[in-house]
Amino acid sequence: MRVETALQGAFDAGGPIHRKLDDLARTARFIEEAGFDGCTAAEVGHDPFLPLLVGIEHTTRLTFCPNVAVAFPRSPFVTAQIAWDLQQFSAGRFHLGLGSQVKANNVRRYSTAWPGPPGPRMREYILCLRAILQSFNADKPTFFEGEHYQFTMLQPMFNPYVHHGPSEHPHIPIYIAAVNPYMARLAGELADGIRPPGWVTAKYFKQVLLPAIESGCKSAGRTLADIDLVGGGVTLTGKDAAEIEAKKKTMREFIAFFGSTRSYHGVFAVHGWEDLGLRLHQMSLEGNHWEKMGELITDDMIEEFAIVATYDELVPKLKAQWDGLCTTLSLPYHLPVPQEQLQSMVAELQGRTV
Repeated sequence: MRVETALQGAFDAGGPIHRKLDDLARTARFIEEAGFDGCTAAEVGHDPFLPLLVGIEHTTRLTFCPNVAVAFPRSPFVTAQIAWDLQQFSAGRFHLGLGSQVKANNVRRYSTAWPGPPGPRMREYILCLRAILQSFNADKPTFFEGEHYQFTMLQPMFNPYVHHGPSEHPHIPIYIAAVNPYMARLAGELADGIRPPGWVTAKYFKQVLLPAIESGCKSAGRTLADIDLVGGGVTLTGKDAAEIEAKKKTMREFIAFFGSTRSYHGVFAVHGWEDLGLRLHQMSLEGNHWEKMGELITDDMIEEFAIVATYDELVPKLKAQWDGLCTTLSLPYHLPVPQEQLQSMVAELQGRTV
C-alpha cells in the first residue's frame, strides 16, 4: 500500500495553507522524513502545480501529483509543458492528476467554453496530451486530430527533444478524477490511476466505480493491477470524542457543499439519500445557506463520508474501510502527534515496520 498526503489543500481540515515558499519546503521535507510515498496539492483557491515544484526541489524520494488540476481551462499543450518540466525536474517523480470539474465552474469561474459532455472531451484531451508528450521525446512529432482538440504543429524551437535530447523519464503517469461511471471506465481504459474526490464513500467506490474501472480495463486488455486506485476519503480526527464532536459542524457543511451539486448525487443515491441531495441543490440555488444545509447532514452520514476516529483509532479504521479496495491511501501529515507516532502510522498502512 502506498501512502500519500496533501502538501496543500484547502479542504485538508486542520492543515495549514502555506503562505511562504520556505514553509512549503519545510513541510515537504517533514513529509518525506515521516515515510510517506507521495504528496498532492489541490486546485482549490490555489494553483496546484507551484507547491509541487517547491516540494520536488526539497525532496529526493516522494512522488508529487496535483489532486487534481482542472483540465479544460488549460489546453493539452499547456498542461503537457508543465507536466514535462516537472517530470524532468523531479527525475521521474511527477504524476499528473486531471479532472473535468462541472459545467458551472468551467463556464462561470474559469471562463471556459462547454461545447459538450465532459467524458468524451476528457478522452480526447488525454489522447492529445499523450501525443504531445510522445513528441517531446522524439525528433518527429506524433500529431493528433479530434473533434475538440488538435495537435498538428510543433516547430523544432518548441520541442524539448531538440534542445535536450531524449528524456530519461519520458512516461508521466496520468490519473483521472472520477465520480461517475464514464470517467471511471475511461480511467480503466486509458489512465495510470484514478483519483475519486475524498468525499466518495467506500460503498460507492466498491459498488459503482470499481465495476466501471474493471469494464474500462477489460476493453483495453488490461486488469486492475495496471491501475493505481487512490482512496482513503476524508478524515475527521481528534484526540478524543469531544474534540471530534467540535469539528462536526465543519464536516457537515463540507458534505453539504458537495451534496448540493447534482453531478455528485450518484453517491447520495447509493446510500438512499437522493432526495436529500435534491433538497441541498435547491437550497444552494436559493442562496449560500451552507450552515443550514449542513444541519441536514446526520452523524450516520458523516460516518459514511469520513473516517471518524481518534488519532489512535485512525489507521485501523482506515484499513478496515479501504484495505482491499485501494492501492494508495491518503493520511493527513499534520496530525498533532509525535513524529515517531506519525512514522509508525504511515508504516502500518504501508505494511512495514519502522
